[in-house]
Formats: sequence, C-alpha cells, structure tokens
Amino acid sequence: MIDQELQQLVASNARTIQAMLEQQETSRLQYEANQLRHEEQMDEIRQAMLRLARVEEGLVNMMVSIDEDRPTVLRRLTSIENKIDRILEKEEGG
Repeated sequence: MIDQELQQLVASNARTIQAMLEQQETSRLQYEANQLRHEEQMDEIRQAMLRLARVEEGLVNMMVSIDEDRPTVLRRLTSIENKIDRILEKEEGG
C-alpha cells in the first residue's frame, strides 16, 4: 500500500468511527428522551389516579351523609305530614 492509500483508508475509517459515535450519541439521547416521556406519562397517570381516589372518597362521604340525613328527613316529612293532617282536620271539623 502506498502512503496516500493508507491515509485515505485511515481517513475513511475515522469518518466511519465518527459516524458510528454520532449515531450512538443520537440513540442515547433518543432513549433518554423516551424515558423522560415515559416518566412524565406515568406521573400523569398517578395524578389522575389520585384525583379519581379523591372523587371516590367524596362520593362515599356524600353517600354516608345521605344515609345519616335520611332519618332526619323522614322525621321532618312525617312532622309536616302530621301538621297538614291536623290543619285538614281543623278545616273539616270547624
């Protein structure tokens, strides 16, 4: 091999190695970007799950409150019904 061919071969190999290194760096950066996107998506899912848990807790609390208020509401309705009955009885009798 003559000196010029050797220099061309070395230069070609250097360009090939440089291209491989650049491709490797590009792949690494893409992988890191994908990992970051994945972590962000998982965080969004976790946040959504927490919001759903809070909504569910609120619904449960509301249902418990309704169950607790039901006797009070029934007593009030019964009281109103009794008052109406008394008023009607007075009107019929009087």
